[in-house]
Amino acid sequence: MGVFPATTLSMSDQPGFVPPPRSLLRATGRALADFGMIRDGDRLLLGLSGGKDSLSLLHVLEHFRRHAPIRFEFGCVTIDPMSDSFDPSPLKPYLVALGVDYHYVEEPIVSLAESKLSNDSYCAFCARMKRGLMYRTCREHGYNVLVQAQHLDDLAESFVMSAFHGGQLRTMKAHYRIDAGDLRMIRPFVYVRERQLRDFAANAGLPVIAENCPACFAMPTRREHMKQLLAREERETPNLFKTLRTTLLPLMREGLPPQ
Repeated sequence: MGVFPATTLSMSDQPGFVPPPRSLLRATGRALADFGMIRDGDRLLLGLSGGKDSLSLLHVLEHFRRHAPIRFEFGCVTIDPMSDSFDPSPLKPYLVALGVDYHYVEEPIVSLAESKLSNDSYCAFCARMKRGLMYRTCREHGYNVLVQAQHLDDLAESFVMSAFHGGQLRTMKAHYRIDAGDLRMIRPFVYVRERQLRDFAANAGLPVIAENCPACFAMPTRREHMKQLLAREERETPNLFKTLRTTLLPLMREGLPPQ
């Protein structure tokens, strides 16, 4: 499969959608091609939290839907954990205005976690619940691919955390089939830096919703510590993430489904 094209849209092509910068499209297109993420006839469901990463991916997916050499459809799903400190409901009119198929799922994840778990396992419980609800939404509405917006910084942080604290060489996979066998998971931003998404979201005026999880923000997390560690190292070694991307490629490819 060739590299997905990095031409940009004009604002008149699709009112409401914002043309992503070529650098972002090139990095995403290369990952889509390298890992064979999207296949002809796929129906993709994007996990849309309202953060800068997933909102950026929404606009990037629309670009490739219009310009890629294969045909695919996509919709979005938001999991509302029903927290007093996080309200993603403003996404509803935004997605309606864009004309994107949208699924909004409310689940009292926060109250369930508070009643059953301590803070040290809260994040894992929340992630597992959200993932299960997204799988269910895929199955109920005929999507065969779940899309998530983790970027290269996320993968690097996961790798360092796993090496330092888990004694394993692991990170998030770029493209794999879930254990149940009926859905594939893809991460089109695995070559993209977080700062690219931050800049695009700010310059495009995307309606970013700041997540304020009571468990994650009550105290510094191990992931935040790794983020700061990598930032310090990058100041000393500007090519750090280019080198890390090469290092992580075999781990990203684990479980890659056959074409």
